[in-house]
Amino acid sequence: MSFLFGSRSSKTFKPKKNIPEGSHQYELLKHAEATLGSGNLRMAVMLPEGEDLNEWVAVNTVDFFNQINMLYGTITDFCTEESCPVMSAGPKYEYHWADGTNIKKPIKCSAPKYIDYLMTWVQDQLDDETLFPSKIGVPFPKNFMSVAKTILKRLFRVYAHIYHQHFDPVIQLQEEAHLNTSFKHFIFFVQEFNLIERRELAPLQELIEKLTSKDR
Repeated sequence: MSFLFGSRSSKTFKPKKNIPEGSHQYELLKHAEATLGSGNLRMAVMLPEGEDLNEWVAVNTVDFFNQINMLYGTITDFCTEESCPVMSAGPKYEYHWADGTNIKKPIKCSAPKYIDYLMTWVQDQLDDETLFPSKIGVPFPKNFMSVAKTILKRLFRVYAHIYHQHFDPVIQLQEEAHLNTSFKHFIFFVQEFNLIERRELAPLQELIEKLTSKDR
């Protein structure tokens, strides 16, 4: 959760997406923060009793966007056209960008450009009231879960890129604990609701096993 970061540097890559105070989603976010504070991540990701799954996934997706936004914001100086001419997660995994609307055919581009495309695209989805309704009583669209899955699949790639290509600066900046806690929370969440296919998680499979084995 974004509260993990306390009063530290508020540099983010893209503007933070806020959930309106007083809304039901804001209450859900507060609930999530309270249960996360207990330290039991497996419990923290479970759907609270009587709550709507779509809404729970929506609130957490916004929060993961904010977390990754902050984490990537801390290492943007190290992720450049020169250092990362392709968007990769180690030598075996390379990502090409397409959003199906503006860029239909996948293009090979640098990591900073790819992540800019990706975070702008996610932001556009989160800001779309027909996809992510913030008003009480406005239903989620039928395709909501498939959109949320695509968002989370793509956000995972930013974690994978940071871990594979920029872990040294993360350690230098003493961000390692934040990155690990954020990623562990993210993985527990997507595992709880089967939101990302296992093959998509392959670039960080060893790390995922290490982070989750202690909590089985």
